[in-house]
Amino acid sequence: MSTAPERRRLKFQDLQEAVRDAETLHAGGYRRLGKWDLSQACGHLADWLTFPVDGYPTLPLALRPVMFVMRNTIGPVIVRKVLAAGGMPAGASTMPATVPSPGGDEAEALARFRRAVERFQAHEGPYHPSPMFGQASREDADRMQIIHCAHHLGYLLPNA
Repeated sequence: MSTAPERRRLKFQDLQEAVRDAETLHAGGYRRLGKWDLSQACGHLADWLTFPVDGYPTLPLALRPVMFVMRNTIGPVIVRKVLAAGGMPAGASTMPATVPSPGGDEAEALARFRRAVERFQAHEGPYHPSPMFGQASREDADRMQIIHCAHHLGYLLPNA
């Protein structure tokens, strides 16, 4: 029987609530329940908040057909499931380039996360389509970002 605590099941109402949670973790300290520290989580979240605004990185040639098939078959199904569940499954893979090295500057990563949230929210017009999920409405894109933040920050347990 495991005595390790389960990750926090966060349900943020908006992205500002996610930023406040990250600020609380930074100010009061935390315990990692997963593989990433706060600087890694904030850096990763900042990247994924920036991509819909500035555009996604160019995929390697070999991955482009795979993403085309995903975007036009299972990608939209995954989005609907995540939105309906209000959460993401543990253990899903991500682009390695969006996983910062451990032990980074937490204050800088948090500031970058905060700026990315502000830019994402201030962006007018449509977001760039995801290579895997395709075009999303503003409402769905916002909700997916909120769920993504809750997923990663949930692996960091605030100190009592």
